[in-house]
Amino acid sequence: MRCKLTTLAVAFAALTVSSTVAANTLVYCSEGSPENFNPQLYTSGTSVDASAVPIYNRLVDFKAGTTELVPSLAEKWEVSEDGKVYTFHLRKGVKFQSNKFFTPTRDFNADDVIFSFMRQKDPKHPYHNVSNGNYSNFESLEFGKLITAIDKVDDHTVRFTLAHPEAPFVADLAWYFASILSAEYADAMLKAGTPERVDMEPIGTGPFKLARYQKDSRILFTAFPEYWQGKAKLDRLVFSITPDASVRFAKLEKNECQVMPFPNPADLPRMRENKDITLMQKAGLNTGFLAFNTQKPPLDNVKVRQALALAINKPAIIDAVFHGTGTAAKNILPPGVWSADAERADYPYDPERAKALLKEAGFANGMTIDLWAMPVQRPYNPNAKRMAEMIQADWAKVGVTAKVVTYEWGEYLKRVKGGEHQAALMGWTTATGDPDNFFGPLFTCTSAQGGSNSAKWCYKPFDDLIIKARAITEQSQRAALYKEAQQMMHDQMPAVMIAHSTIFEPVRNNVTGYEVDPFGKHIFYQVDVKK
Repeated sequence: MRCKLTTLAVAFAALTVSSTVAANTLVYCSEGSPENFNPQLYTSGTSVDASAVPIYNRLVDFKAGTTELVPSLAEKWEVSEDGKVYTFHLRKGVKFQSNKFFTPTRDFNADDVIFSFMRQKDPKHPYHNVSNGNYSNFESLEFGKLITAIDKVDDHTVRFTLAHPEAPFVADLAWYFASILSAEYADAMLKAGTPERVDMEPIGTGPFKLARYQKDSRILFTAFPEYWQGKAKLDRLVFSITPDASVRFAKLEKNECQVMPFPNPADLPRMRENKDITLMQKAGLNTGFLAFNTQKPPLDNVKVRQALALAINKPAIIDAVFHGTGTAAKNILPPGVWSADAERADYPYDPERAKALLKEAGFANGMTIDLWAMPVQRPYNPNAKRMAEMIQADWAKVGVTAKVVTYEWGEYLKRVKGGEHQAALMGWTTATGDPDNFFGPLFTCTSAQGGSNSAKWCYKPFDDLIIKARAITEQSQRAALYKEAQQMMHDQMPAVMIAHSTIFEPVRNNVTGYEVDPFGKHIFYQVDVKK
């Protein structure tokens, strides 16, 4: 087995090196391996970058580098007067990619849209349980209940009927889980007895197709010549999987990669001084937080959660971990998202008050808690290990002993989703810019059941507010409800909001057309590399 793997690695490296000479290639030093290549099934940005962005399209999308919603596979749409029926007119002549297992016989049509949503919605669908089907984002939005019917009007027209008006509905369709897969490919793989291939050997309508994947090493994408917006300027896109930020930067300096994400904040001055590198930046629509598992004692006690929040010296963490690249968070909503409550005061750093609350909660003699720290850098947390160690030291001052725990990234996410943690450093970058995209996926009762609610927090008054806000179209009324929701989270403290960060991305100067994405994606369709 070892010989085989070594041979594969050498062959892959040779292919990449030889093709670089002949083809226009960009190497992106990515931070980790994707969980698989179907963005319906996974929520991490690592998986999104390797699947939803290069391989797939959605009915609607965001203009690269902006929060502007634009048509994609749907050219236009209409909404009924009662706000419950959405009719999408699909783009004609859109080709699907092919691979060694499948060659399409038709263009993209309404069947593909219906397959992509019904797989997630219908528990009896033949693909629903394929690849251990868990559709966290679809379920956290309660799309199963919201969408009462998806009808094929004709090959190029699809009608969604909703149970009630839903203000963020179209924006939600730009989210990664709404990527459109090939129904024809799915049918062929089902007949062949290999349905999992749809998720691991993906076929989409996007600008790049997957050519080869070597776990924990590289992903090779090649330009899809028949892409409906025109072939990408790049012939090849290589993800060189490099978990360590210092190693990523060293590769960037040597021109072994041309773009890298998540630099160490301490390295930013050196990046600014390098004449071959442009350090790009943009305010990120993200929040890093410490989630308390509210279903596990002693964190099911609100006084304990409040005490632990009061015991964290947030300004010291911002200084030490973010080096001026982050701002302290007091709400789940970043300041750039409408309805963020700028007026409300944050919990102060107050160890004495924390001790008093712990005593009231029956923990005068302290307690022991597992504190989980993610193993990779994220836009909202450049160094989770350091952050965890600082929280550990803060909690020790109030008699709380924290044991820092970590796992490989995919395993970490899986275990947090399963609720194995007590307290875990997590975070979120919005996929749509709508406030609901923070509240719904992260803190509702539905999302606590195996979704992205890492606090496992289910609080009916909060749920009622979020459901009510979704059904209102008037933004000022929605904003008032979201401010109430923020106050409720402040009082109940399911998670300590730590920071909102600026996204920094160092890019080699021979790269043109690259844009920092406010949603944290890494988009290469519009990018070129000058010789």
